[in-house]
Amino acid sequence: MAVASPPHHGPVLVTGGSGFIAIELVSQLLEAGYTVHTTVRSLQNHAKTQPLRTLRDSHGPDRLILFEADLLQPASFDSAMQGCHAVYHVASPFKVEEQIKDGQREMIEPALKGTVNVLQSVQDTPSVTKVVLTSSIGAVAGDYRDVLDKMDGCVLSERYFNETSSVTHNPYHQSKVLAEKEAWKLYEAQSSRRWHLVVLCPGLVLGPTPAAASESGSLFLMDELLAGWMFYGVPDLSFLIVDVRDVATAHIKAAESETASGRYLICQSETTSFLHISKHFKRLRNGSFWLPAHRIPNFVTRVLGPLFGLTQLWMSRNLGVQFKADNSRSIKELGITYYSPEQTLNDHYRSWESLKKSKAL
Repeated sequence: MAVASPPHHGPVLVTGGSGFIAIELVSQLLEAGYTVHTTVRSLQNHAKTQPLRTLRDSHGPDRLILFEADLLQPASFDSAMQGCHAVYHVASPFKVEEQIKDGQREMIEPALKGTVNVLQSVQDTPSVTKVVLTSSIGAVAGDYRDVLDKMDGCVLSERYFNETSSVTHNPYHQSKVLAEKEAWKLYEAQSSRRWHLVVLCPGLVLGPTPAAASESGSLFLMDELLAGWMFYGVPDLSFLIVDVRDVATAHIKAAESETASGRYLICQSETTSFLHISKHFKRLRNGSFWLPAHRIPNFVTRVLGPLFGLTQLWMSRNLGVQFKADNSRSIKELGITYYSPEQTLNDHYRSWESLKKSKAL
């Protein structure tokens, strides 16, 4: 999707530049003519910074400038933010349930403290007038049953906040709830509304990526599937997927718009089953045995789930649940025209195959 020419208000900052969403956002900003500052935890991590260095080589070192910053360190983002008129706070760890060992340390602390530290730097940087925060549908609904139990018409809506997650149950979702609520609190506490806040809540982000070293939970989940670890079948789960290119475009539109406000769901309007995703990939790989075409019965998932870090509570609240989502604000106010799920899955698969071949060389 084409993005309007940038206003002449100086550079913009993207936090967490080596992440799945952030790399696409940086790329689109550069293509649109912006000068971009972006942060990474360590400039010495060449595997993670390679896609950014490739973009810098393509667009010039004066167009993309890399900084080191740590979510847990106050004032860490001050130098990267200097002169910027917009801040895209994307940096925050995302892991699926089976990856998380310590929800407080791995999820909540970096998400919450990182948001506080970034927004304190915003408060101390007079040039910043717009902040776009990357939240998650997990900040809207912790478990899929929340949509059916609590929301009007059983339709996911940005009017709601997740009230069912905790440090031990959906800790990633809890981290996004706490971080977003703190962001709104700091925004409201301004003595003068010098900077404006817009929050985006994406679904499960898929699509093409150049980042072989990305730690995104969505990429991890698809890697497990495509690598053949689920050849025995997929659980009865469904996802509100969204293309990473649409997520990046939504960020830019939210920053450029003078009327964008509040929260926006950034996702398809209805869930896509894990089985549908697996079958789609299976067709693309000419019927590979390693990609399942069947679903595991729920009682089997309940027996095996704990071996993969899934609690009985989590499974009871998410298995077999499908619903719709009201993404109309993102379409009407941000002008997003969503990639179809099929195109997203096609491009995700091609990207995965390309990365696999590059690793084999």
